[in-house]
Amino acid sequence: MRRALIWLSSVVVATGAGAQGPPNTDVYLAPLTIEGGRPLIGPAVNVTHRIGYDNQPSFTANSRAILFTSVRDDGQSDIYRYDLTTKATTRVTSTPESEYSATVMPGGKRFSVIRVEKDSTQRLWSFALDGSHPRIVIAALKPVGYHAWIDANNLALFVLGRPNALVHTDVRTGRSDTLARNIGRSLAPLPDRSGFSYVHTVDSASVLAAMRWPARASRDLIALPRGSQDIAWASNDLVLTASGSKLLFWHSGDSAWSDAADLSAAGLTEISRLAVSPNGKWIAIVTVPK
Repeated sequence: MRRALIWLSSVVVATGAGAQGPPNTDVYLAPLTIEGGRPLIGPAVNVTHRIGYDNQPSFTANSRAILFTSVRDDGQSDIYRYDLTTKATTRVTSTPESEYSATVMPGGKRFSVIRVEKDSTQRLWSFALDGSHPRIVIAALKPVGYHAWIDANNLALFVLGRPNALVHTDVRTGRSDTLARNIGRSLAPLPDRSGFSYVHTVDSASVLAAMRWPARASRDLIALPRGSQDIAWASNDLVLTASGSKLLFWHSGDSAWSDAADLSAAGLTEISRLAVSPNGKWIAIVTVPK
């Protein structure tokens, strides 16, 4: 069995899974529309619906499928795909290593993952969309916890340490440099591709910040609700987060978060990760099922 990562609400530290194992989480899918600047969330459907760890959803470039991390009966962490049209789930990777945080790369022909190698090293790898032809993206940088593509040549990475660091890497040269410290796990390219967002700690609060690229000009946007650590951009000036059973939204320039939807009636009471499809019509929601 492959060595797994410790399960501390995020999957980042290679120290062994321990007796408890991964948490029981499911991925839900809901239609998303924006009316008058307000996000409207349709009925959420459980697309994994099984006991076990299904998490870290991201959409393919054509918005027709979701890639997600799943731990099945064999105890291995692999990448699976859910097709929105056929509603079929297929296994994409099946390797002696563990793969997490699948992200379709710029160009749409491959996806990148955080891979836990046989010696527990965590580095960034990539695969063809069908799970074939694995290759390492950055050999020298480790241990990597999370990542986001700024563009085809530049990466923003969460690198584990004390404290954790936000690191930029140019994949053409392999050169890396630290941009910030004390960051959280949520990294996301800005919808207009002008840079990326990240979460960092300011006076004990988790604050969403945006860094314009290539200027490297960073600006704090708004503090996240207490207990929140994940965001998803719905448009250039609209971002979503979650707190408990509620989805909340923030418009650029607003002073506070506003309620978008309370999903407790559908059994979504511990919402964490979110992903919005590239066409803006769908939202994937991770929660601990009832």
